Amino acid sequence: MFTDTHCHLNRLNLEKYNGELTGAIDAMKEANVTRAMAIMCDFAEYDTIYDIVQSYSSDSLTLGMSVGIHPCEDLDVLKSATVERLVDMAAADHVWAIGETGLDYYWSEENKKEQQASLARHIHASQTLKKPLVIHTREAKYDTIDILKAEKAEHGIIHCFTEDWETAKQALDLGFYISFSGIVSFKSAQSLREAALQVPLDRLLIETDSPYLAPVPKRGKPNEPAYVPYVASCLAELLNKSQEEIGQLTAKNFENLLAQYV
Repeated sequence: MFTDTHCHLNRLNLEKYNGELTGAIDAMKEANVTRAMAIMCDFAEYDTIYDIVQSYSSDSLTLGMSVGIHPCEDLDVLKSATVERLVDMAAADHVWAIGETGLDYYWSEENKKEQQASLARHIHASQTLKKPLVIHTREAKYDTIDILKAEKAEHGIIHCFTEDWETAKQALDLGFYISFSGIVSFKSAQSLREAALQVPLDRLLIETDSPYLAPVPKRGKPNEPAYVPYVASCLAELLNKSQEEIGQLTAKNFENLLAQYV
């Protein structure tokens, strides 16, 4: 029932599972997580993520992946993300989206121009393949929205959303979906919860961004896709829905996103 739209399956902390990814996969199934998108941040990760997707997809768990370069990668890696290379690597059916791409000025302001150029190239690859973008933005909301508008991006996810309603509204107006992570469950995230209340139900998504940002009541522990129901529970409380309703509607929203240009 639950869909984790953003997880780093190749980076999970597997200590509790004796180092075996099978344990985390079994935990997903036990938590009724039936679909997840494994996110790529560097070309060097492609083969590992592909092997995970191929090895662990089953009748009870559908796995796909993204292809893209995270904005915090070093300059040479950012420059290596040409439109042609992205399109070539992302053309196959097991690749559901382009990204994680975007802008991150929190960690680095020195390479703003190359981050922006990389984002534009990812947008062009998305448009060529008609596959959604996975957008990361941190302390760069104005430039992110400006570039999405300038390059006519209209299909994708603002992942791990942490901004205000004004930013969400601009992304929604472009055609994007808004994905909430465990941050929405943090006591300090009142303004984020207020934004979540205004996102249309048909544009709402949930994610773990695991192994990062575990939701309450698992905060402070390594995150994993099996915890995405806790994100659903937080939104359910906010929106006066059941956890099951949030799980079902966000799963349907993700299906609609993937099918938008099919």
